[in-house]
Amino acid sequence: MPEWRVYSRAGCCLCEQMLEELAQVLGPAAAHVQVVDISSDPQLELKYGSRIPVLMADEELLCAYRLDRQRLQCLLESIDLDPNQALHRPQG
Repeated sequence: MPEWRVYSRAGCCLCEQMLEELAQVLGPAAAHVQVVDISSDPQLELKYGSRIPVLMADEELLCAYRLDRQRLQCLLESIDLDPNQALHRPQG
């Protein structure tokens, strides 16, 4: 499983939405997602600025602003995870 990192900042509605959607997709593995507040690091603030949230998988930019579920699923499939087991799909 990749190392997941979301660059974010406090009070960012899009960031909260991405984290919620990521939790739905990853299920229990979402507990291992590292959330980094860019406002506490001037270099990250300069690098990402208003381009948040940003989802990284092992240092590779996966998506920004909104969760790209299709790209996330492709990544999970490429690391030989059974999508039916790796992806947590809510019922209903």
